[in-house]
Amino acid sequence: MDTSKQESLRAFLLQEVRHFVNHASKLAGVERIALIGSLVTRKNNPKDADVLVTITPDVDIDALAVLGRRLKGRGQSRNSGADIFLCNPEGEYIGRTCSFRECRPRVRCSGTQCFRGTRICDDFDVVCLNQDLIREPPLVLWPSIERRQPLPEDVEDILIRQL
Repeated sequence: MDTSKQESLRAFLLQEVRHFVNHASKLAGVERIALIGSLVTRKNNPKDADVLVTITPDVDIDALAVLGRRLKGRGQSRNSGADIFLCNPEGEYIGRTCSFRECRPRVRCSGTQCFRGTRICDDFDVVCLNQDLIREPPLVLWPSIERRQPLPEDVEDILIRQL
């Protein structure tokens, strides 16, 4: 494929985030979906898509983990990736959706709860989100759009106007 005609990584990731939001927002127990990380900046080649999801204890975590793996897999098709960070309604970081379809001992798994089938990877020694970022993410996408900083034009065009 001619790379001049190839869609930019930013545009691709923003479209995939939009797809994730459209599906995850329909799950019971999902209270808020926000975009954080390099996609809310003007960085030309973002490393990945970072999404923050506020969930209640009754969330269908299996379905949310499937959507997270799908987003991550689509990103990996372009040498990128995605992380679905999770917090509870009290604003406490509780981990990320599990990257693995099946729960069993794995060398690459750094979570401590994974063997209990929670689908939440609590690898706090690897990643722990700042409380301020959880309380005031740069861009809330659902249930309503909330901008807390100036956003790149492609975020407005590809993501926000299409939600």
